[in-house]
Amino acid sequence: MQKWDATGWRRKKVALALMASVGPDAITLRAIAREMGMTANAIYGYFPTRDDLVTTLINNVYTAMADAVDTAWEATPSADPAVRIEAWANAFRTWALINPQGFRLVYGDPVPGHQAPEGGPAPDAARRVCTGLTALAAAAWPHARHVYQGSAFDWPDFGPGLLEKVRSALPDLPPAAVALALRIWGHLHGLVSLEVYGHMRTQTTSPEKLFREEIAQLVETLGIPRRH
Repeated sequence: MQKWDATGWRRKKVALALMASVGPDAITLRAIAREMGMTANAIYGYFPTRDDLVTTLINNVYTAMADAVDTAWEATPSADPAVRIEAWANAFRTWALINPQGFRLVYGDPVPGHQAPEGGPAPDAARRVCTGLTALAAAAWPHARHVYQGSAFDWPDFGPGLLEKVRSALPDLPPAAVALALRIWGHLHGLVSLEVYGHMRTQTTSPEKLFREEIAQLVETLGIPRRH
């Protein structure tokens, strides 16, 4: 049982700081105890194993990201799919830039040797993000379906984990729309990953402008009319 008092939250920050400074393999209970001026035995009272700590870290970080994009969706004052795609995309990028170590923990650098529990370290957050992305595709689908009439995608083309999440939340969505959700994810995740990992620094002085125009082009490609 983890004790999430102020000391517990400090441990999470220490673990993420260690990961940022020397990589994901630096996340050990002994290293965290040393950084906090504690004995290794003392920290075992909070996390029996390093895997428990890493799993809790991933769950907390992923949940925070899911909260950010869900809040952006719910705060959107209209059902306009263009506005919702932009709001979700901007919330995702903003969260990632504020929490780069957390982004790396969830989407980038695996912690060597970490054994996640069955179902993954953050199943609820993963489901929320997945269904949120698919909901973006579902909102765009009435405008975009004509573009994908010749799609060769069928249900066996997707992993069972994705299908379980998507078909339980949006059972009427066709396979081509699920593929569209993955394309939208590729647009968002690709540029954000490049920015978080520092690959944009020498390429452009305006990564935000590049991201904004990429999302605008995506909306246009999907055939979604802009309401002014």
